[in-house]
Amino acid sequence: MKILQTSLFLAALFFGVFFFNVVLGAFFTTSFLSDVGEALVLFVSVILFVVAILVSEKFATSD
Repeated sequence: MKILQTSLFLAALFFGVFFFNVVLGAFFTTSFLSDVGEALVLFVSVILFVVAILVSEKFATSD
């Protein structure tokens, strides 16, 4: 259960960094990540979210 909470938290954190960078770029014409950095942060966020979903499904079917 700990890996589920950890991966969801990290996925939300990485997505928050991505979203914050996009908002900075849209409204203040500055951002701290390049295009490749944005893609990598979003990719890590998606991978962590998929891990959380798979772990959740494993716990749901083991009952």
